[in-house]
Amino acid sequence: MLVILGLLTSFFSLLYVTAPSIRRFFAGGVCKTNMQLPGKVVVITGANTGIGKETARELARRGARVYIACRDVLKGESAASDIRADTKNSQVLVRKLDLSDTKSIRAFAEGFLAEEKQLHILINNAGVMLCPYSKTADGFETHLGVNHLGHFLLTHLLLERLKESAPARVVNLSSVVHHIGKIRFHDLQGEKRYCSGFAYCHSKLANVLFTRELAKRLQGTGVTTYAVHPGIVSSELVRHSFLLCLFWRLFSPFVKTTREGAQTSLHCALAEGLEPLSGKYFSDCKRTWVSPRARNNKTAERLWKVSCELLGIQWE
Repeated sequence: MLVILGLLTSFFSLLYVTAPSIRRFFAGGVCKTNMQLPGKVVVITGANTGIGKETARELARRGARVYIACRDVLKGESAASDIRADTKNSQVLVRKLDLSDTKSIRAFAEGFLAEEKQLHILINNAGVMLCPYSKTADGFETHLGVNHLGHFLLTHLLLERLKESAPARVVNLSSVVHHIGKIRFHDLQGEKRYCSGFAYCHSKLANVLFTRELAKRLQGTGVTTYAVHPGIVSSELVRHSFLLCLFWRLFSPFVKTTREGAQTSLHCALAEGLEPLSGKYFSDCKRTWVSPRARNNKTAERLWKVSCELLGIQWE
């Protein structure tokens, strides 16, 4: 036992001595563009905390009018106040959006379209992870309903405004765990078999497939779209898992900060010359490979059709 304790002590001592070098390695890519955004309008879901908040902060710093679309308006106002004070940009606004309720999504879109005549960047950032089995207000399994269907509907409702404001971009936050995901059309709502971890992976695969199919349908419109893996980031997304929270604390040198996690979202929202890569998947501010399932056009087309049917919309 003493030998084991000694080895563990040595390991953690070495880990924290080398932490600065480890942090630099795991920090990943950095958005390098100097593009400024005066007069541009941005919507970011879930920007009251985590990666979304840091993304909103940077876009506000560049002069954009930023809408923080989130379920908890009080937290949103707190985040907006912090960003306004930090960036000296008063155009950071908060609007209620609950992605687990299609009525809330439609109400947000209706209000935004009445308020704004332009939309240049939509960042579908919000998400849930490792939730115990539950359903949204519309009867969708929570991971599928929030991470995929909620953003699918929101993008549909805002798309004409994006086209009118072109060039415009849609950035969808996915994850490297999409490699584990599978679109189980026979059990999309997880009623026959459910595992919170796999449900999250399936929803992240849906994000990549949605991006791929959306890019195909947007050709020639001036609107482009990108899927993003932000990296392994210490954020509130893991709040449903005690073990992951503990992991983040013990292995913090290997985990990105929220600011570092925002860099690839910023890259895909801002970097010049990305238009030919619409529909592609990015990590650490560069295009990277996706799973074979994420490249399956038939699955992407079928998921699009099924999503429309579930949401009761027509989107050709």
